[in-house]
Amino acid sequence: MTFEKDPRRTMASMSVTGVEVVLHVRASSRATESNLVLVNTIPLSLLVSLAASDDVGFIYNGFRSANLSLDGIAEFTSNGLLKLTNGTRPQTGHAFYPHPVNFKNSANGSVSSFSTTFVFAIASAYPNVSGHGMAFVISPTKSFPGASAAQYLGLFNASNDGNDRNHVVAVELDTVQNAPFNDINENHVGIDINGLNSSASFPAGYYEDGSRQFINLSLTIMGGQRTQVWVEYHGLEKRMDVTLAPFRVSKPKTPLLSFFHDLSSVVKNEMYVGFSSSTGVIFAFHYVLGWSFKMNGQAQELTLSQLPMLPRAGPNKRPMLLTTGLPLILVSVILVAVSVVVFFIRRKRKFAEFVEDWELEYGPHRFKFKDLYVATNGFKDKGLLGSGGFGRVYRGDLPSSKLEVAVKRVSHESRQGMKEFIAEIVSLGRLRHRNLVQLLGYCRRKGELLLIYDYMPNGSLDKYLYDQSNLTLNWRQRFKVIKGVASGLFYLHEGWEQVVIHRDVKASNVLLDGELNGRLGDFGLARLYDHETEPHTTHVVGTLGYLAPELTRTGKATPYTDVFAFGAFLLEVACGKRPISHSPTEAFILVDWVYSCWSKGDIMEAKDPNLGSDYVAEEVELVLKLGLICSHSEPKARPTMRHVVHIVEGDMPFPEMSLFSISSRGLTFANSEGFDDFSMWDTSSSHKGFSHSSSVAASVLSGGR
Repeated sequence: MTFEKDPRRTMASMSVTGVEVVLHVRASSRATESNLVLVNTIPLSLLVSLAASDDVGFIYNGFRSANLSLDGIAEFTSNGLLKLTNGTRPQTGHAFYPHPVNFKNSANGSVSSFSTTFVFAIASAYPNVSGHGMAFVISPTKSFPGASAAQYLGLFNASNDGNDRNHVVAVELDTVQNAPFNDINENHVGIDINGLNSSASFPAGYYEDGSRQFINLSLTIMGGQRTQVWVEYHGLEKRMDVTLAPFRVSKPKTPLLSFFHDLSSVVKNEMYVGFSSSTGVIFAFHYVLGWSFKMNGQAQELTLSQLPMLPRAGPNKRPMLLTTGLPLILVSVILVAVSVVVFFIRRKRKFAEFVEDWELEYGPHRFKFKDLYVATNGFKDKGLLGSGGFGRVYRGDLPSSKLEVAVKRVSHESRQGMKEFIAEIVSLGRLRHRNLVQLLGYCRRKGELLLIYDYMPNGSLDKYLYDQSNLTLNWRQRFKVIKGVASGLFYLHEGWEQVVIHRDVKASNVLLDGELNGRLGDFGLARLYDHETEPHTTHVVGTLGYLAPELTRTGKATPYTDVFAFGAFLLEVACGKRPISHSPTEAFILVDWVYSCWSKGDIMEAKDPNLGSDYVAEEVELVLKLGLICSHSEPKARPTMRHVVHIVEGDMPFPEMSLFSISSRGLTFANSEGFDDFSMWDTSSSHKGFSHSSSVAASVLSGGR
């Protein structure tokens, strides 16, 4: 034992079981030689105790007969290596300095400066693959009985990871990327506070002095690679530096990692220092070759020439890896591959579509079912907008464009004529009018057809007419909707390159946009034909109460059949009643009731009582009478949508209602003789469906409203 005399402090150093321990014993300014003699007679156990309570410093150049506390599968090898793990999986290993170290200055409770340096190696049977890493640890305890192996590095488990009551500071040398801990890669250094989600981390490597070039270091090399580590905490600056370098390379001037953090709330007065490690499914050997530590000073540099050698990878290890580890990996890979194949097969079937060659030409009008499935969140009822006899409608957000859409699912069976039907759907997608809901495209899958429309945020008009939970629309808003739908129908009949027959005009198919503008939608039943040609006979489709009487006789949908349905729609909006409703005793026919009110001389009796007193009587009367005329039993006696638009916009006078009467055939002319020879409506439309004589138009339209 040697002493260094100082008026304030006396230092003693000695070698204890292969460890050089340095102690500082405080003395008064009047220290005498007798004091030194007294110190010389202090028992060894007391000196170790003093070391634990003051500026502790120790150095291990190898671990032959070292006095460390070992736990788990940690052990010393015969040549002086500290082996934390021995190839058993999954297990933990711990090695700690046996005595607590005083980390705090009792005067202010702050953590004192300290430094440590050690040399370690992680040997694996496979290049760049390891059974998890190891860590230098500052902990209030030397044992971790509840700690889990594998990714927790033998320090924590799932329940206490990240708990502030752990009071653990660790520098991890991690060789596996664990997503739950937000690891940056599979080869990094991290500073951990109370858990393995590192407060600071960086890929393993070092900055070369001079060039300051960053050079990567692999923490795991087949056969093992020795790596030097320096950990320093600067108490005044509250900064921890971690530096790495290859074996026999001087300590770089630039740290790999610097982390500013006051450890006062984490580190207790007395803590233990040491190492912890664990293995996973693929095992590895974790070694510490030498270790030096110092409180309130720089840790003494290790004598690298005295450090023990790593064991060579023996040939007897390879058969074990080949017979156990490799087959396990192969089985795992096969299981994963099979699972992936099954997943993609099921996924393909889930999103399978029915596509024929002729559909390829439609390009952007064809939507992928997968996109629609994602957009509607799997067609769940939460996004259901409505349902009816022709399908269910869902709200969706297209993942690519973020466009809000309404997706209608219609059941269908593959049949001859589907090609023509899809062609019409695609053609309708080219319609552009402010009072039409834009049909964006379609998708076919198995036994159903999906139609994609623009999304209207205020829903369908019928909810505002009949659903008492919604606020009703005032007359100004209703009249605005009527004008809009009339304008949209006029565009379909005369304003586009083909004649478009909607075939399902009704309140539930009129949608309201964000400004409560009426937009005619749902073109799933629409049919097209060229101007100057006759429409083809087709199936009678539509909704009872809106079907023109000639449809059942001829089977031909024409612009006049749309006008008839529009007449029912006008009465529906003005009266707030459905065209046909049933009571226990009889059926209520709206057009008959409105006509009876008109014949009694009080047509305003039919208006919706929910309108209150805030309405324009002339406009309400106009809509009611126009609804009756559009409901005429003779197609050519009905106005065209061009006339309807002129009338509701005030550009054309309304014909005298005295020219009409009721008969067994419905609403007709009072004098029907020679009806087939003329029409009361003048038209300049060029297509065949509207080609009439205008000989009596002047006399009929001369009257006012």
